Amino acid sequence: MVTAKKRIGIVGARGHTGAELIKLVAAHPSLELAYVSSRELDGQRVYEQVPEYQGDLRYSSPAHEDLPALDADVVVLALPNGKASVCVGAFDKAGKDPVIVDLSADYRFDNGWHYGLPELTRNKWRGERRISNPGCYATAIQLSVAPLKDVLAAPPVCFGVSGYSGAGTTPSDKNNPEKLRDNLMPYSLTGHMHEKEASRHLGVPVEFMPHVAPHFRGLTVTTNLYLSRPHKREDMLALFRHAYAGEKLVRVVDEAPWVSLVAGKHYAEVGGFAMSADGKRVVIVATLDNLLKGAATQAMQNINRAIGVDEYASIPL
Repeated sequence: MVTAKKRIGIVGARGHTGAELIKLVAAHPSLELAYVSSRELDGQRVYEQVPEYQGDLRYSSPAHEDLPALDADVVVLALPNGKASVCVGAFDKAGKDPVIVDLSADYRFDNGWHYGLPELTRNKWRGERRISNPGCYATAIQLSVAPLKDVLAAPPVCFGVSGYSGAGTTPSDKNNPEKLRDNLMPYSLTGHMHEKEASRHLGVPVEFMPHVAPHFRGLTVTTNLYLSRPHKREDMLALFRHAYAGEKLVRVVDEAPWVSLVAGKHYAEVGGFAMSADGKRVVIVATLDNLLKGAATQAMQNINRAIGVDEYASIPL
């Protein structure tokens, strides 16, 4: 018996993450695109922007109140921060309850939504149909800190560097290759949204200093952690390997990972584990592709769980 595919709609599909998500849907055995919305690309064929998709579907630009009538089983909101609630409200008003995965920060602080960082929140999954996808930096920070939460002596301090695709497609200094050439651009050095997000979901305060670099994709977070008691490096490695044992999209490595080797991959790497002489300080490096494990791949993990198929369906391992 062949099970009918679930229909998925992507709202705000013009950006880099939307394109990556379309690629994953195109390869998915249980999903088919119902619609992809983009005002800028309205009327263009999807395959002209994303060749991996081979159908005849065109980008459309429905009003938010028209989305419920399009009858998608799954809706991904790939919109700027602050824009998701009008779409969610339209589904509520229409009495429709598709699986909704929000890629913005709008619901990451809302207890009514499941926070979908599977490697850390899988045991909190209760079959929710409203899922908030974590931020890219926040994912890397939490993967670096979570196994050590109980032995911290001070707030972790995180130095982050991302490729400029993380700044989106709306023109700004942070995604201008000319201004980024031979440059490292600091911004939001206190109170960054991902600092607040990681602190909330870890349950411990973290301090985060983000920067944009001239490369296009991939980010790295170097985290300094003071420990309440001495640790040996081999014990630290064993602790992280145990924490992420069986996780196909988190790899614990010995050396500090490189952005250039993780860009384009669907997994995160956590490594380095440089110890101080007294064993009470460790520096850990986490690297991931901000468009994949930092966004689209993680969204697909959450979608797969929500529709009841293998968590890694369509994700190249």
